[in-house]
Amino acid sequence: ALAGFTCWVLADSIIKMIGSSRLPAYEVVAFLGLFVVAFLLLHGWWRNQIKSLWPNQPRRQILRSCLDLINNLCVVVALRHLPLTLFYILVFMAPMVTAILAALFLQERLDWRKSPAILAGFAGVVVAVDPFGYARQGDWIGIAACMVCVACFSANMVWSRVITQTEKSESFVFFSGIVMAAYGFGRMIGHAEPLTARLTAALGATGFFCALGSGCFYVALKHSSAASVSQYHYTQLLTGALIAYLIWHEIPTISMLLGGVLIVGSGLYIAMGASRARIEVCPLSPLLPEG
Repeated sequence: ALAGFTCWVLADSIIKMIGSSRLPAYEVVAFLGLFVVAFLLLHGWWRNQIKSLWPNQPRRQILRSCLDLINNLCVVVALRHLPLTLFYILVFMAPMVTAILAALFLQERLDWRKSPAILAGFAGVVVAVDPFGYARQGDWIGIAACMVCVACFSANMVWSRVITQTEKSESFVFFSGIVMAAYGFGRMIGHAEPLTARLTAALGATGFFCALGSGCFYVALKHSSAASVSQYHYTQLLTGALIAYLIWHEIPTISMLLGGVLIVGSGLYIAMGASRARIEVCPLSPLLPEG
C-alpha cells in the first residue's frame, strides 16, 4: 500500500505538469491507458504470464473499470485547477467514505464511536477549502472533480475488495487500461491535440507509475481490509506536499493545515478501529489464506 500510494503521487505530479498543455482530459486518459497496457504486456511477456492479465470474470470488472475511468478523468481535471497539497487533502475523504460503504455492503464493522470521527473529517474538508475565505486556493471545478474522485475511488475500493479473491491484481490494472484507452481514443476521433516528444515521454512515465502503483494497491487490498489499506492514503500528503514545494513552490495555508489535521486524524481513527476489529475476529488472520 505504501509503495502503491507513493507511485500514484509521482503519477499525479506528472499529470499536473501535463495540465499546463492543451491536451484534453480524455486524451491524457487515452495514452495513460495505452501505456499501462503496454507496460503490463511487457511485464507479462517477461514472466511468461500474459494469459494471467485477462480477468477470469470480465463482466465483474466492467463496473469497477468504469469507476476507475471516471476517477482518472476527474483527477486530470482536478489537478489542473487545484494546488497539489489541497488536492490530496480533499481526496483524503476517501477512507471515510470507504468505511461507510464497507459497512453497508461488506458488513465491515462501523460502530457509533466512528461517527464523530467521520463528521470531524467532513468538517475538515470545509475548513481546508475555506469557502468563505477572501483568497481561494482553487476553483469550484477542481473541488467538484475531487468530490467525484472520492465517490468513484471509494466505490471502486469496496467492489474490488469483493472480487480480489478470484482475480489477480494485474488483471484489474490491465482491464482498466483497456477501458481507458478505448474511451479516450474513441473521443479523440472527433478531436485530438498533437503530441510533442516531451508530452509523450511524460505520459509514458505516468503510465508506468500508474501501472506499478495500481498493482501494489490491489495486492495490498487482497491481503487486508478496505479500511486498513485506506489509512496509507495519508502518506500522499507528505510526499505530495514535498513535491509541490520543490516544483511549484506551493506552501499550504493555515486553513489547509487545520483541515488536513482533522481529516487525517479522523481517517486514522477509523482505520485503527478497523484493524482492531479484524484482529479481534481472527487473531491469526495474517497466517491464514484468503477466501
